[in-house]
Formats: sequence, structure tokens, C-alpha cells
Amino acid sequence: MPGGNDTPGEARPGELRVVGTSVTREIDQLFDRLAQSTGRRAPRVLQVGSRTLVSERNVRNWRSLVARRFGAKARFVGLDIAEGSNVDCVADICGDPRMLKAKLGEEPFDLVLCCHVLEHTRHPARAARNIERALRPGGLAYVAAAWSQAFHATPDDYWRFSARGLMLLFGRLEIQSSFYSGGDVGLDVAYRIERDGRPELDARAGAVEQGLFQLVLDHEDNRGMLARQATERLPVSRTYLPSLFVNLVGRRLR
Repeated sequence: MPGGNDTPGEARPGELRVVGTSVTREIDQLFDRLAQSTGRRAPRVLQVGSRTLVSERNVRNWRSLVARRFGAKARFVGLDIAEGSNVDCVADICGDPRMLKAKLGEEPFDLVLCCHVLEHTRHPARAARNIERALRPGGLAYVAAAWSQAFHATPDDYWRFSARGLMLLFGRLEIQSSFYSGGDVGLDVAYRIERDGRPELDARAGAVEQGLFQLVLDHEDNRGMLARQATERLPVSRTYLPSLFVNLVGRRLR
């Protein structure tokens, strides 16, 4: 939905609803939740996979966004597997929990950001456990991962995730928000699937999601496109496989 407006019309109690939004709007709501949970205390924020690459000029500058919202007192730590710009701590999020704690310090985090990183980790379940451990009780995690995207080895590319796949990985978090977003530069469009104003967590919502996001070519179009790829070297990853991301905001309860 352009402009990030909610789907018009009021939903009946118990009705499944598709809500138009934007990633920018969802981040504002994430920061609202963070401000509510920390009160006057300056938040401590961890970004997993913080290294800035030349090829990622359109990726959000989380350090700047946090400073703009919470001021200079906000404590921001950039974690990455390699040294580079925007990296404060070099460590593997899939590594030993004791090693990570020694590197990051004893104090837990109010917010952990892990955006477009999990598909590049060798052990995403370990990464999820370490992210949950890094949070203080009541702390928030924002995770974004590829559901469909072209192969992009930075440094390698292993996995793709559905929304319920992320929920399964982060089973110790209470889901606050779940939404889908696109990957085209300059197009900030996202959708939430809700029931009674809450994210729909039941797998039965899959039928709605399938209808929204699945592009189906008929047999002849599919065969013709693949046949042309062999001779014309069509960029399949851009014309046949659009980028779509799943996003999850969760709160650690204990």
C-alpha cells in the first residue's frame, strides 16, 4: 500500500486482515517500544553484521538512526565476523556464548538488530540462541531475513526463511510484530498479516500469504523462460526471482 496506510475498512472480530505499512513505519514503532521499555535509561543496542560494504549503500545506518532517536547517550555496539567500517567488536554470532559474552561485556542489550545476516550464517539456530541470550528480560530483537532473493555470497549464502521459520528459530521470544517487505531500491512497501490487531501466528494464515506473494507462471511461459535463459543468458535472478524479506520483532520474556 503506497504511503504505508492501513487497509481501508474495519475488520470484524476474529477476521484475518492484510495491513499495508512500510519498513520505515515499522522501525518507528520498534523504537517506540524500545523507548517505552527503557524509560529514561539510555538503551544499549547491538547490531549483528554491522560492517558497512560499498555494495550496500542503500542499507540503513542503524547507528545513526539510534543516535537520532535516543541521543548521544545511547550505547551502540556493532558486531561483525570481520573488521571494517562500523565494527566495534569482531566475533561470530554463531560462536561460543561464553566467548561472545567476554567480547560484548556482561551487561545485556535492550535491542538486538540482525538484518539480512542469518542467510549468511553457517548455524542460524546458534545465532538465534546467542541473540536471545544477549537480550535483557523485556529486551527486543528485530530480525530481517531473505525469503526469496538472488544468490549473494557475502561471504557466502546458505539459507532462506519463511516467517514461521523465523518464529521457530526464535522460540524464546514473544512475537510483537511480523511483516513482509520488498527489496527494490526506493520502494518502501510492507505488509502485516493480523487478527484482532495482533500478528497472526497460526499456520492457517499461509493460504493468505501464498495468495499475496506467490507469482505463478503457466507451464508454457515457465518452459519458454527457462529455454531462453540457456541461450540468451537472461538475468533470471532479477526477472524471475523477486526479492522478498520476512521481518520479525520479538521480546524476551525472561
